[in-house]
Amino acid sequence: MTSQTGSDDPAISCRNVWQVFGPNAKTALADAKAKAGGDSDVAAQSLRDQGLIPAVQDASFDVHNGELFVIMGLSGSGKSTIVRCISQLLQATGGEILIEGENLVNATKARLIELRRRKLGMVFQHFGLFPHMTVTENVAFPLKMQGQNKADRIKRALEVIELVGLKGREDSYPRQLSGGQRQRVGIARSLAVNPDIWFLDEPFSALDPLIRRQLQDEFINIQATLKKSIVFITHDIAEALKIADRIAIMRDGKIVQIGTPTEIVLNPVDDYVREFSKDVAKGRHARVASVMQPATGADASGPSLRQDMTLEAALAECITQYDAVAVKDADGKVIGQVDPSVLAKALQAEET
Repeated sequence: MTSQTGSDDPAISCRNVWQVFGPNAKTALADAKAKAGGDSDVAAQSLRDQGLIPAVQDASFDVHNGELFVIMGLSGSGKSTIVRCISQLLQATGGEILIEGENLVNATKARLIELRRRKLGMVFQHFGLFPHMTVTENVAFPLKMQGQNKADRIKRALEVIELVGLKGREDSYPRQLSGGQRQRVGIARSLAVNPDIWFLDEPFSALDPLIRRQLQDEFINIQATLKKSIVFITHDIAEALKIADRIAIMRDGKIVQIGTPTEIVLNPVDDYVREFSKDVAKGRHARVASVMQPATGADASGPSLRQDMTLEAALAECITQYDAVAVKDADGKVIGQVDPSVLAKALQAEET
């Protein structure tokens, strides 16, 4: 896939990234890697034995252009640390971090400032809004830092305010908004500069469940329109499965599996990943394509399914081919009937 710059490079490419906390971390990492002979687990344990913390351990992955890539794990797994390394809010201890082919590890401070102002957008759990500024002024602030004139930045701010569903609240102050509305302002502010790459670190985790689901739906709609390259951090498997193109699961600083939502749910690599998805209704996330067999005698003129349907939706569709079934009371008397299609509809989750 070709990026907006015309390059075939991934939007983001991480190669053997380490983030080690502690004194003389770079030297200690180099020594540990040399003694481990290429075994990253041995090197990480050596660092721990010295009292250092390998918060990110030898992480390698690509984020494709226009992809929504979710990184998830338990608290302390390294998921927030790695997104701070990629955005260079933290200087990685080792490895390479390339944004459309440019290695940010070697970038100057001035270049990083330029990238953050024009190419990289960031949204964090805490909104960080200016309390003395209106919604419009908050959203337009990054454009002011770019030196845009007032008329242009207000015009752009109003565009993204409408995009995130806050039209009518342009002149409100943060204190007059709900938590969900404030989070929308934070999202709009990061979108104002029209970034190519977007980092979101647990942006919805502090919100009530209903507001969270509404914002997830809104976020999916925004991404369908804008097709940004996104790294999204969460600890919530349901959220990851709902929004992700691909998911990376981390444990103790190490990436243990990368896959599509279907792959994560149906083919977990170990008990740690399996534990995340054990309560997930697999039929809501796995697709027909994952269980489809070669066509050897199916009637092409008869009922059919789509390969992108969830298993749950496919089963409901199949059930519609059956007749109504009698319902009896405790004495065996027929008291009614249930059409299988109605039963399936009652059990089926609403699909986005």
